[in-house]
Amino acid sequence: MIPSRTLVVLTAFPVAFALGVAFEPSLLWPLLALDGVIIIGAVIDLLWARGTKVTVEGRVAPEVMSIGRANVVRVQLRSHSSRPLTVTLFEDLFEHGRSPDLPLKIKLAPGSRAEASYRVVPTRRGAYTLGDHWIRHRSPLGLWIRQHRIAAEVAVRVYPDVQAVRAYELMAPHNRAVAGSRLTRYKGGESEFEALRNYNRGDQYRAIDWKATARRCKLICRDYQLERNQSVMFALDSGRLMTAVVDELPLFDHALNSALMMAHIVGRTGDDAGVMTFADETRSYVPPLAGRQMARRFVQATFDVHPELRETDFRAAFLRVAGRLRKRSLIVIMTQVIDEGGAKDLLETTRTLGRRHLPLCVLLRDSQLEQLTQPSGGGVGALYDAAAAAELLARRDQLVRDLRNAGALVLDVLPADLTPALVNQYLEVKVRHLL
Repeated sequence: MIPSRTLVVLTAFPVAFALGVAFEPSLLWPLLALDGVIIIGAVIDLLWARGTKVTVEGRVAPEVMSIGRANVVRVQLRSHSSRPLTVTLFEDLFEHGRSPDLPLKIKLAPGSRAEASYRVVPTRRGAYTLGDHWIRHRSPLGLWIRQHRIAAEVAVRVYPDVQAVRAYELMAPHNRAVAGSRLTRYKGGESEFEALRNYNRGDQYRAIDWKATARRCKLICRDYQLERNQSVMFALDSGRLMTAVVDELPLFDHALNSALMMAHIVGRTGDDAGVMTFADETRSYVPPLAGRQMARRFVQATFDVHPELRETDFRAAFLRVAGRLRKRSLIVIMTQVIDEGGAKDLLETTRTLGRRHLPLCVLLRDSQLEQLTQPSGGGVGALYDAAAAAELLARRDQLVRDLRNAGALVLDVLPADLTPALVNQYLEVKVRHLL
């Protein structure tokens, strides 16, 4: 039982009254009477508020939460009181979870039930537990705040952004149409015949099937599909530089979310997808697989992998992969490079991979570093910071040119723009038959 603000204010009146007793002794008995009234009222209110007035009948939380997303948790409350209650609900969240909605204010009619919901935004992947409920409500006279703890534990797992994959599935027909319109903007066309259809305005004349046109006495076009059963390997750097936090998530998690979404799209187009994580050594590896099995293995392999303060060794990591991948594959290297040694190591590794595979280097840009090149203040320190940032960006631009000269594809994007840029690059690789 916690004294309320009302009780604290009431106890202040006798204190003020006591100051007058020093000058007028006759006020002593009224003072004692006032103290007695307050004490009796507080005791009666305390006894009246005893007992459990509110219980939690259940909590519904998703077993799998997506990192960086708002995951909805629902709580069902029941009132055992004969009077209306305004309940304040607190929840014990796990260490790397936060909620913009807690504490909740819930109004309960006498003997009624109510359901409330709040959002949990995890900032780190792993296995966690949602803890106990903490409930507060006022006593009948409002002199006390009744707080009690209701023991409850719910196990949850925080995975990469699986909500984006689910949203893609719900919009799958629309996404396929968008992907198809994206492909038609490239020259060169597709390679495998799929079906015949009526001619539409804007179709290329070389797509017309003249024999079918002659048989049906109207223009008929051929539809083609892209080659299938090709391999895509996602290589995610989990070293020191990928621990940098952008938009409340490490760069590694931005890369992981995009790779998971991209792997799902790769599977829907009929290709195989695999994943590996590495730093100074290979930390997890899943060979290219097809279908839904790939998505499950992808999540299981990366579920508990976090970026660590280790230097990345590209050559050691890809020496192992090069021996396992017998088939020519698109290897998507998602990393962050700043120092000259790391750039040289990445360039040499890319040249080695390019002899047999198609490397795609995804470099995650740092918007804060770019902002430093334009100092807002006039101090000497700001000028030094701008010069250092400009030098780092110049080295990065040189690395991008060297990688392209070495035959690699390069994406130099902000984390927020990574997924659409990666999808477009994959579609371009398919259309241009680079694999």
